[in-house]
Amino acid sequence: MLKLMRRSWRYLTAALTGKFNEAADPKVQLEQAITEAQDQHRRLVQQAANVIANQKQTEMRLNRAMEEIEKQNRLARQSVAMADDATKAGDTAKATELTSAAEQFANRLVGAEREVESLKQLLLQATEAANQAKTAVSQNSMALQSKLAERQKLLGQLDQAKMQQQVNVAMAALNETVGQDVPTFEEVRDKIETQYAKALGTSELTGRSIETRMLEVEQAQVNTEAKAKLDQIRSQMGLGTGKGAGADGGGAPA
Repeated sequence: MLKLMRRSWRYLTAALTGKFNEAADPKVQLEQAITEAQDQHRRLVQQAANVIANQKQTEMRLNRAMEEIEKQNRLARQSVAMADDATKAGDTAKATELTSAAEQFANRLVGAEREVESLKQLLLQATEAANQAKTAVSQNSMALQSKLAERQKLLGQLDQAKMQQQVNVAMAALNETVGQDVPTFEEVRDKIETQYAKALGTSELTGRSIETRMLEVEQAQVNTEAKAKLDQIRSQMGLGTGKGAGADGGGAPA
């Protein structure tokens, strides 16, 4: 039962994550990713600063320990010399005290030398860690700068993608049928072009009919003028009009 609940929870989480990623604005997600990268770089810089600070502190401790070696060595030598002088002077008690002091200085010298050796090892490790931290910061800084430069490119591509999506939606709206009773753009265009072509054809036919009537009128006018001219010629010849001549010819004596 517990295993089933875990699987269900993982499935639900994956489903919700997928829906969130689909609905989320890529531009906002890009800015979130850049902000996270910048925060991560700041944390890395702080960690590197702590490592370098530890290296510097170890170096200062080593310098102090080396100075302590020089001091204890100088005091020990001075104590030995003074004890030797006291011995030569016959002051046994003073010589004993100075010898004891020299031994104390020698013990401190041995401790300081051990500390120096230990600090040298620590310094080597701290220096290596500091160098690694510096390299990590430098590499991460370059990677961050590359991401910042690529952000502008991605934002431009995103704007272009959104514009292309709008163009695709507009073209799809023109090409697809909204419903069974709504024609497509191509169907409306074909219908309009058909009506326009018919109108042009009708106009051409109408224009030709008018021209034909005009020719008929002109021809009738020519015929009338020609007939009048013939009547004038017959009258001059004393033959009468064409109509009378036709009647006389029809009634000639046998």
